Amino acid sequence: MSASTSAARIHWNEVYDTKGAEGVSWYQPEPLVSLELIDTLDLDPARPVIDVGGGASMLVDHLLERGHTDITVLDVSDRALRVAQHRLGDRGRQVQWHAANLLHWAPQRRFALWHDRGVYHFLIDPDEQARYRQLTTAGVAPGGYLIVATFAADGPDHCSGLPVARHWPEDLAGQFGDGFTAVTTRHERHQTPAGIEQPFTWLLARRTEPTSHGRP
Repeated sequence: MSASTSAARIHWNEVYDTKGAEGVSWYQPEPLVSLELIDTLDLDPARPVIDVGGGASMLVDHLLERGHTDITVLDVSDRALRVAQHRLGDRGRQVQWHAANLLHWAPQRRFALWHDRGVYHFLIDPDEQARYRQLTTAGVAPGGYLIVATFAADGPDHCSGLPVARHWPEDLAGQFGDGFTAVTTRHERHQTPAGIEQPFTWLLARRTEPTSHGRP
């Protein structure tokens, strides 16, 4: 395990230990926007889906209930993943779980859907952002879909003690413009468990062939 991965795991494990899975600011008992966007895709439930930064998110529960049979959840926090595994019980055996730092991970297959609610906005370094985009290009099958949510331009500039990047819809769509075609964007005003409003920008894009080699 690299030093950066170890530090990230310690940080996010401490966040979950301190606040609990239902006390973190991004907790949602029902991930409505994610599910609404996924519903528009009419995705074959046998196609592979990955939730990066999924942690203890309830999205995996809802995907299983909808009949999805090929689900991967990746998160740097092994404790967050254990919360989800414990919650799902035997159903959790149907899911592939990866405790890994996304930027140091390499997809071994291509997915029909890549879902990320809240990882990309923690990447404030342009090289890390480029690495993430490289991973999505490698990890999403042609014709597949990308769903990414970040803090909106009028959202907070820090989360869980870390600085974040904020994005307008046009900015977020533009960052994934080489290799993906934007299908729709959305603005969400998420209510945290503490009652604080956090504006989010959502992007749904479809995987296409890159038009140039200028961006990973």
